[in-house]
Amino acid sequence: MGHDHASPPSLIGEAFEARGYDVVTELVVPEERYASPNVRFDFPDPAQFDAIIPMGAPWGAWDDDRIGTWLLPELQWLRDADAAGVPVLGLCFGGQLLARAHGGTVSRAPVHEIGWLPVWSDDPSLVGEGPWFQFHYDRFTVPPEGTEIARTSRASQAFTLRRNLGLQFHPEVDAAMLQGWYDSPGQAADHVAHDGQDPQILLAQTRAYEPAARERARALVNGFLDRIATH
Repeated sequence: MGHDHASPPSLIGEAFEARGYDVVTELVVPEERYASPNVRFDFPDPAQFDAIIPMGAPWGAWDDDRIGTWLLPELQWLRDADAAGVPVLGLCFGGQLLARAHGGTVSRAPVHEIGWLPVWSDDPSLVGEGPWFQFHYDRFTVPPEGTEIARTSRASQAFTLRRNLGLQFHPEVDAAMLQGWYDSPGQAADHVAHDGQDPQILLAQTRAYEPAARERARALVNGFLDRIATH
């Protein structure tokens, strides 16, 4: 489930395709509504899919006033997917939605995370220690029935709940996707610069990390499909 035009499935989509899946992207907010994202969107029946991947987004998963027209329905859609036994892999904003849908919370984080960072994982065969790409100003709390399996000192990074795996980081990011964020109205390059980093060096680092990131994404998807989706 793509929430904005600049957040494609990228490396995660490639990993699903490598396992024989057809990746279908549903776009919630079209590019021309980026600045006013409170659009109406009809979510499809989750039972039509073998797995659902709610992607990242430049908006807050807590911001009902700005995106409530589709945010609250998406929360219910994720609960419906869970009830139907459809596996869900939530990425960053998608992971936050997944947490909130099942009783966790989402709020502004005291300190944001941007760039390639390692995580501390209790289950590195499912969620490796990275480094993983981070770009978030919010954070989630793990749902009451969920199990946290990875974290940094600043935020929870991964939890499992039945056939759901929620992530705070971006395992899908490659250099083309980061460049797309730089070129989007969200001005991601400015956020990187305000964090004291050189946006072009971060882009070059992302390009250099891409082969290893692709393998980490593939291992993550394999673990999700082999262990979580069959739970």
